[in-house]
Amino acid sequence: MTLGFVGLGAMGGRMAKRLVDAGHRVVGYNRTRAKARPLVAAGMRLAESPRAVAEAADVIFSMVTDTAALRTLALGADGIVAGLRPGAAWVEMSTVSPTATRELAALVAARGAAMVDAPVSGSVATLEAGQLSIMVGGDAAVLERVRPYLLAIGPTITHVGPLGLAVTMKIATNLGLAVQMLAFSEAVLLAEKAGIERERAVETLLKSVVASPMVKYRGPFVLKMPAEAWFNVPMMQKDLALALELGRSVGVPLPTTALTYEMLTAARGLGLAEYDFAVVFDVLARMSGLGPSPKAGGA
Repeated sequence: MTLGFVGLGAMGGRMAKRLVDAGHRVVGYNRTRAKARPLVAAGMRLAESPRAVAEAADVIFSMVTDTAALRTLALGADGIVAGLRPGAAWVEMSTVSPTATRELAALVAARGAAMVDAPVSGSVATLEAGQLSIMVGGDAAVLERVRPYLLAIGPTITHVGPLGLAVTMKIATNLGLAVQMLAFSEAVLLAEKAGIERERAVETLLKSVVASPMVKYRGPFVLKMPAEAWFNVPMMQKDLALALELGRSVGVPLPTTALTYEMLTAARGLGLAEYDFAVVFDVLARMSGLGPSPKAGGA
């Protein structure tokens, strides 16, 4: 069985590496070829186009930044859809529009192949620790075909229903990440301005009942940002925009999501777009008259 992987960025590249390390034959594609060099050195074969990946693989994975990027890689003469074999399975793992996911699935079915959406919950840290959680939407039989490969990426798999509902669940999950980070930042800054050292405030909160898994690994970012953003401001805003769009379509008000979106807009206005979205702390710190968190590398 040959596996394909399209999109070898911070998350996709590490997922592909886990598949290679598990002993699978993997052929991959990334728009920026240089990012794939470590994977090639580890044993992955690099293809010239998304279509070439699909033509070579029995199961294709994809992990890209947004809906526009997915359509670019999926459609056209060099796209994934054009290269799909009859009987192949496409595991689409990006956080994108559920509507676009369903539209692509119809094109995949017309090729005699099958598609499931399988976004993940977690970060670079949880992926590298082997603790990633995967949500899957689509036919249960297709899920069983690809389950062994998904288990090489993460140990927890939840089938949430028909195709498109997994990415819907991912959007609902991700809004909570940003809202939690904003609330955590408020708590740290309130404690600090009332006289508690920032380090002690962070330490105490991370030992408290508010310390969700996300807060435990991202909370320390208010003390020092990582050298490479795990999930930068524009990426999180993209997910919050998907949530707000979905909320409007189904009639669910999302007031804290809307506020967090605007705080991230402020981060972009302050020149902080390329930092992890935890940089919302810095926006609040400046509004509070306090200094921001130290940037990675002393910048």
